[in-house]
Amino acid sequence: MTTTHDTSPARTGPSNLLMWAILGLVLLADALDMIDSTVTNIAAPTIADELGAGEGLIKWLGASYALAMGVLLVVGGRLGDKFGQRRVFLVGMAGFTIASAVCGLSPDAGLLVVARIAQGAFGALMLPQGMAIMTKTFSREMLAKAFGLFGPLLGIASVGGPVLAGFVIDWDIAGLSWRPIFLVNVVLGVIGLALAVRLLPRDDGNGDTVIDGWGSGILAVAMFGLMFGLIEGSTAGWGPIPIASLIVGTCAAALFAYRQAHTADPLLRPSLFRNRGFTSGLVMGLLVFAATSGLVYVLSLFMQLGIGASARETSLGLLPLTLGIIVAAGATMGGLMTRLGRTLVAIGLVGIVVGVGWLLALVAASGTDLGLWMMALPIFVIGLGMGACYGTIFDIALGDIDADEAGSASGSMSAIQQLATGIGSATVTTVFFQLATGSEVHAMEISLVMVLGAAAICLPVVRLLPRRAPAELAH
Repeated sequence: MTTTHDTSPARTGPSNLLMWAILGLVLLADALDMIDSTVTNIAAPTIADELGAGEGLIKWLGASYALAMGVLLVVGGRLGDKFGQRRVFLVGMAGFTIASAVCGLSPDAGLLVVARIAQGAFGALMLPQGMAIMTKTFSREMLAKAFGLFGPLLGIASVGGPVLAGFVIDWDIAGLSWRPIFLVNVVLGVIGLALAVRLLPRDDGNGDTVIDGWGSGILAVAMFGLMFGLIEGSTAGWGPIPIASLIVGTCAAALFAYRQAHTADPLLRPSLFRNRGFTSGLVMGLLVFAATSGLVYVLSLFMQLGIGASARETSLGLLPLTLGIIVAAGATMGGLMTRLGRTLVAIGLVGIVVGVGWLLALVAASGTDLGLWMMALPIFVIGLGMGACYGTIFDIALGDIDADEAGSASGSMSAIQQLATGIGSATVTTVFFQLATGSEVHAMEISLVMVLGAAAICLPVVRLLPRRAPAELAH
């Protein structure tokens, strides 16, 4: 999740206690999103097996959620501007809660994927509103504290989701197997709704806000076409349908770019893409989040399908990743981003490269005889790298953005982060399954090489980023 920055003078507003309560609500909403975007990483094989589905469900469980979220996130922010952030947040939270219930009760794979799409769509309505409400009502000091909490929390949630899923499946609560990983959202969603009704300030929105409906539709066609073509082509073969889907997606992406450059009310301001630092951060974020989200997915698949670990053992195997993220994110909050700026991004990328390279050497040497304990140290190093990157790439990329472009820039980066999660999990798991028919070891090696390459490509791009984050974020 990325953040906007506020350059207005310090304001009087809600009491400190109320601001902390609103922050807790916004963090709850964001944590729900991050957990649900990754919770199927470990649960997917169990879900597919129990519903009698195949590899396609494993890929679409994560990709469908991220696709809907990424496509609708930017327009979700504009809907909040038009109809009021409080109202749209409540609609988003209510819809997300209902969709979670449908996920947990789904009798077949088709309904589950549809419910995951609904989760992502309603999440896209919910998430931008909390940040907008804080930007409007919080003091500058409180904003700095709030922004400092997002990176660590979301980094932990992104890995905590799969870890939690493994334990839930192992516990088999009330004989429900994987279903409680979605049903728990019903409880949290009801709590969130009650808090939102009581805490969020009322606002009527701005009825004059114009939403580019055509642009939103074109973007949806572009992203769906590209992702559907990628998944179907690599799974079912490169026949006419996946090739046509990729062509349609590419053409729609070009049409979207043209429209944004010529419409009076673009979803994304064209001036942003003339900013070298912002564009570099956007490209780097796409690669890093895609690579690392795919990596977490294939790690869990290799542990279960290759090594033969249970869901609970796989959760424990991923714990070093969580610990690494916590340690690095804590150091970032401690002032490292202020002192190091973009150098911290480079250090994080080096950590990912070293950890993935180390893990690749272990897999090549030991294959499926590799014990989970042998993987712990390189996975911890990868976590350190991820923690250093997650809370810094996008914030530093905002360093040269004008204040009136901050909202559009933040929405763009949040959308890219969500799309990267879907693209990364779809791409890396597609490669894994394509190669796993011969050998899980070979599949894991190629998947790790892909992640290694993506991280290595990003290293020289660091010099194109702004040197520092905006002053009000670098705390």
